[in-house]
Amino acid sequence: MNAASSRAAAPSAAPSEPALAWAQRLVRIDTRSQRSNLPLIETIADHLRALGVPLRLTYDETRQKANLFATLGAGKPAGVVLSGHTDTVPWDGQEWTLEPLAAEVRRTPEPRLYGRGSADMKGFIGCVVAQTERLLAADLPFAVHYAFSYDEEVGGFGARGLIADLRDAGLTPRICLVGEPTGMIPALGHKGVYRWRCHVRGHAAHSSRTPFAVNAVEHAARVIARIADLADELRERGPRRAGYDVPWSTAAVCVVEGGVADNIVPEACRVHYEFRNLPGIDADALQSQVSDYAATLEPAMKAIDATSGIRFERTAAMPEFEAKPDEPALRLAERLAATSETTLVGFGTEAGLFQRAGLSTIVCGPGSIAQAHQADEFVALEQLARCENFVRGLLAPEAAALALL
Repeated sequence: MNAASSRAAAPSAAPSEPALAWAQRLVRIDTRSQRSNLPLIETIADHLRALGVPLRLTYDETRQKANLFATLGAGKPAGVVLSGHTDTVPWDGQEWTLEPLAAEVRRTPEPRLYGRGSADMKGFIGCVVAQTERLLAADLPFAVHYAFSYDEEVGGFGARGLIADLRDAGLTPRICLVGEPTGMIPALGHKGVYRWRCHVRGHAAHSSRTPFAVNAVEHAARVIARIADLADELRERGPRRAGYDVPWSTAAVCVVEGGVADNIVPEACRVHYEFRNLPGIDADALQSQVSDYAATLEPAMKAIDATSGIRFERTAAMPEFEAKPDEPALRLAERLAATSETTLVGFGTEAGLFQRAGLSTIVCGPGSIAQAHQADEFVALEQLARCENFVRGLLAPEAAALALL
C-alpha cells in the first residue's frame, strides 16, 4: 500500500459542526421525488445569496422543482463543478426504527447520521455548502460551481436542464465531481440505466369467450418472457467487465399491472422494465430485440381487434459512464481524496450526462450505496469528515494546478 492509500485508510476526525449541521438541516427537509424540492433549494439559495454568491434557479414545467447552479469566482477560468441531486427515494413499506427525517446522530456502533438522503446524497451537499465561506475567502484562481439538481432518482431529468443552462450562460467548466456515495474512493465508471414501459392493448370479453378476446396479460407475459430470456443471454454469453459487482449487463422486469376481475379477459396490461448496460453496450439495441419480438405478436392480436397492439415508452435514460485513467478529474479526485485507489459502481448517476457535455468527470462521495434507499439509511460521520477534507482540498495549490491544466 502506498502512502496516499495509507492516508485514505487512516481514521479521520469528525466533521466540523457546520458541516454536520448542514447535512442534518438538509436531511430534515422532505424531498422525496414525488414532492417539491423548493424548500431545500431555497434554504441553500438564501445562504448563498447572503454571501453574495451569484446563482441561477431553473424550474421544471410545474415550477414545483428547481435546479440550483451557483458560481464562486464568477469570470475565472476553467472551473470545477461539485454536483449533487436533491431528491430522495420514498420510505413507504420500509421498517424504519428511527424517524426518516429526524437526522439523528447515534454514536454506536460508530458515529453515524441517520435519515433518508443522509448517504444519497445530502451528506455530500451539506459538506459542500458548509465550505462556501472558506472557498470564497481563499479567492481561488479558478471558479467553483455548485450544481444541485432535481429528479435524479426518477431519471436524471433535472440535470439535463441544468447542463443546457450552462451552455446558454456560456460557462465551460473543465471538471465535474459527482458526490454520490462511493466511500470517498473515486469511481471510474458505472452502468447505464434505461427504463421502459410496455403498454399492451387487447380486447376484453367474458372469460368464457376467450377466442373472441385479445388477452393483454398473456401477450404481456410473452414480452416478459423475451426480456427474461435476454437477461439470461446477457448473463451467459454477454460481455464481461471486471470490477463490477455484477460484471455483465442486466435486464429486469420490475412492475406488472393488468386485469380487473377473475372472469374478464384483460384489455390492458403495463410492464415496467429496465436495462443496466455496461459501457460499450448499446441499450437501444437491447430494446430493439424486445420491440422486434413484440411486433411478431401483433398480427394475431389485430386479426381479432384491429385496435389492439403493443407500444413502448422510454421512461428514463441515465447514460453509462466510463472515465479514462488519465482524466484530469481523476487526478484531481485522487489528490482531494488522498488515495490512488479507484472503483467501479453498479448504480447510475448524473456523471454520464456531464461527461457527454464535455466535462472530465469522476464520481466520489461519502457513504455507501449499501445504506442508500434502505430503512435506517445512514452515513458514517467519518465519511463526512473525509468529504469535508475533500472539498477543503480545493484550497491547496496542487489542486489549483490540476484544475487549471
